[in-house]
Amino acid sequence: MAANPMLSHSVFFTLKESTVETQTKLVAACKQLLCSHPGTVFYASGEMAEDFDRPVNDRDYDVALHVVFENRAYHDQYQQSASHQQFIAENKDNWKQVRVFDAYVQP
Repeated sequence: MAANPMLSHSVFFTLKESTVETQTKLVAACKQLLCSHPGTVFYASGEMAEDFDRPVNDRDYDVALHVVFENRAYHDQYQQSASHQQFIAENKDNWKQVRVFDAYVQP
């Protein structure tokens, strides 16, 4: 592993009330509050791709968030940032489950 590798932070949200409107609202909140943190190499969020229904596809979520940071230090700053805390406070009431997958990655 490199001395200071990039960190991929992937979050999968399952909503208590899963509708097109609640999914769209969460994706918009991700974009508004989470897409432009210092050290972000890549950002994307969106609804589950309904047309992928193979046996290997995990379909137990509604919205996915993917952020790749230059390194863990930027990820750790993101976790404590005001906008990340605001995102959680404003959206957590409709979260049934949140799964987080963090991985050190290379291009």
